Amino acid sequence: MAGTDPIAEADADALLVLTAALLTPARFPSVLGDDYPAACAALGLQPYAEGYGLVFGQDGHGARWTVVVDDVSLVAVAISSWDCGMAYDLSPDEHSVVAGLPGWPLPVATVAPGVPAPHDPEPEEGDPAPLVPPSGEEWGPAQRRLGADEVAAQWEAWRARVGDAGGEPTASRAPEPTEAAGPPSAEAGDQDGAAADGSAPDGSAADGAVPGPYTGVRKALDELRGYLEEPPPVGRVRSSAGMLRADGPGWSLVAKADDMAFVLLDEAPREVLPVTRGPRLPALLEALDAMAVRAS
Repeated sequence: MAGTDPIAEADADALLVLTAALLTPARFPSVLGDDYPAACAALGLQPYAEGYGLVFGQDGHGARWTVVVDDVSLVAVAISSWDCGMAYDLSPDEHSVVAGLPGWPLPVATVAPGVPAPHDPEPEEGDPAPLVPPSGEEWGPAQRRLGADEVAAQWEAWRARVGDAGGEPTASRAPEPTEAAGPPSAEAGDQDGAAADGSAPDGSAADGAVPGPYTGVRKALDELRGYLEEPPPVGRVRSSAGMLRADGPGWSLVAKADDMAFVLLDEAPREVLPVTRGPRLPALLEALDAMAVRAS
């Protein structure tokens, strides 16, 4: 987490930096969109290949601001330092600032000391609406993508629930997208019959299938196979630390190329649907991993 030293404490308009994120083809806040161009569009930015850094802070009045900078390396070094528990004074040069946007698109737990509580700045004529984090009370594309992020972060715990990849899958509750999720317990909301519609656990077609969660899973896997024929927008398929993430209209996938996958659907609120290895999944995951964009 960032430090809270002000850039210029005496200046009420100066930014007191709280934390930051990268907005690049390989690494972007998934809450903003299914891919890098969509994430940029959500902030009114052009999808430049070099990407951006997003700096979240408060001004001297306590107002929330998201400052977009083009010094991606500076922001990356700051994030790496904070992840290692090291202090780093992130002070972007004013010449690197691309835009200053009111509000925060993500929840930020840290607050700046000595200033009023976080709030949206007073709007001026022509200002965009303040950015706001997604509601934790609803379920939609943003919450689905954030839920997939949490499954990726807690992969070992979710993987352990399935056990042997040849076993029968069950649907489980997705973690709350607006807060960190701990390892799921055995009582986390398993539901009987996630594959009871007759569809195969590996997402391949099954005769006589009726509508159900795995109908949506098969649709997602079919669309992923389509990505191999016609590449999707950059960032739709990405890989980090051996974890494969892919998104599309109404679905998100988390997988390891040499293991299995989990799918989340807009149409199945908070369910995490396992897709075990069968005759088709391994080749699909390997092909997706080969085309995935990776952080340099």
